[in-house]
Amino acid sequence: MTVPALTFSEDQAEAWDRLADMLRKAGVDPDDGTLSPEGADGSSVVAVVGKAGSGKTMLLAALTKALAEAGVDIVSGDWEGRRRKDRRTLAILAPTNKAASVLRNRGVPATTIHRILYTPVYDPEYERIAEWLAGQGDRPVVEGLTDLALDRAKAFYDTVKSIPGALAAAGLRGSDFIKGWKRREEPLDIGFVDESSMLDERQFDDLREIFPTLVLFGDPAQLAPVGQSGEMVFDKLGDSRKLILHRIHRQTQDNPILDLAHALADPALGFDAFERMVEDAARRDERVVMAQRVEAELMARSPVLVWRNATRIRLIQAFRAAYGAPADELLPGEPLICDGIELPLKHRKKRIDLEARGLIKGAQVIYLGPGRKPGFSRLFVIGAEEPRLSAASIIKIELPDEEEPFIPFAARMGAAFLHGAAVTIHKAQGSQWDTVQVFAPDLYAAAQSGRNEAGLPLWKRLAYVAITRAERRLLWVVRNRLARPASPLGIEDLPIGTAALELEAE
Repeated sequence: MTVPALTFSEDQAEAWDRLADMLRKAGVDPDDGTLSPEGADGSSVVAVVGKAGSGKTMLLAALTKALAEAGVDIVSGDWEGRRRKDRRTLAILAPTNKAASVLRNRGVPATTIHRILYTPVYDPEYERIAEWLAGQGDRPVVEGLTDLALDRAKAFYDTVKSIPGALAAAGLRGSDFIKGWKRREEPLDIGFVDESSMLDERQFDDLREIFPTLVLFGDPAQLAPVGQSGEMVFDKLGDSRKLILHRIHRQTQDNPILDLAHALADPALGFDAFERMVEDAARRDERVVMAQRVEAELMARSPVLVWRNATRIRLIQAFRAAYGAPADELLPGEPLICDGIELPLKHRKKRIDLEARGLIKGAQVIYLGPGRKPGFSRLFVIGAEEPRLSAASIIKIELPDEEEPFIPFAARMGAAFLHGAAVTIHKAQGSQWDTVQVFAPDLYAAAQSGRNEAGLPLWKRLAYVAITRAERRLLWVVRNRLARPASPLGIEDLPIGTAALELEAE
């Protein structure tokens, strides 16, 4: 095998060569497609850093493909077979469900960090089905499952390499075959971590315990995690362990959104001059819009990005008023953000269960309706591999000028949620949407504050992160106004999938 037939830039090619050397020491040669029975002792961490459009994802995808073709097992986090002494493993990770789904949409089999830290415990009877699907056992005979059901599972798995999805296609629910979750006991070999600018020190330490060979992919121009003094985990690696990708080639040509993002690197550029650049781009290209108001219909699936919490709360209230949402309940289709799991320590197993199913802090969720028990909600977790579930929920609706949120309904304990029609730019990191609305008055306020972060004006970091969340279209909202929606809120746009995939966390 040779290096993938891609047009690499010079710095991508150099990064490939250095990473290939590192991987060979771990027992995998991505150039000739061979595996060694034993990897090197010790640990190795390298970061691939570059701004948006520099080709980080292209390099990650090419490396993943080369390692898979060499025979490396890609670990998804939904099921792992018997560990073989001669196998080499790779996991492609992201800090959030949405960031992982962005990679999966580009053909990279990514999962979340949490799904690798905690592994599912399968019922032994159904684990025989998983082993058969993965080619590690004979076709089983399972009481209650017909041959037709097993055939459906096999057909699903041959198309989509998901054990839970295949078992769901056979008519099983997650609670039938997953009996719990446990923290990973055995290490893996190689880890690729996308959006590593979002990692905090604790997550980084957890990953180094699991992966002796770790490659971080990150953007140094993004915002550092809260509480880390503007530093990202790869800032401490030293220059010898950082591979820098510069802006490149055909992927970024004729892209006005990335042009605006990269213009922010000019130290002489002020806010007013930048806004004139946005206006000029909007005149030339329909992918950039100088919007006079916020579009409520977009907020239902793509939150408005803001700097200040007060702005976020006001926009959420305006969104709910525009749709006529009652104060004491949610409408199906309202967006939520998971704010963590409120469970006592004795319920650690339940916490792990909820988090493993996608309800990690910061997860974007759509409310589908009430669950079967009081205080429970049916939810759609954006970006999760099995997105539908029912969980005990504590819904908090924040109000302007009020310290305590209004709670329309709640279980005694469970997953806590804030409204998600608007989010801070910090929380938006790692996510991408087809169309993004950026609330420019907040960025102007940040510019007026004169604040800096890691040596750069804060407004420029905020603008860079907000702009680069847009995949195809950017709305730069210049006025504090809201356009009323043309149609009611609903959930018809959400994929139904296999009915049995609606997991119960009750």
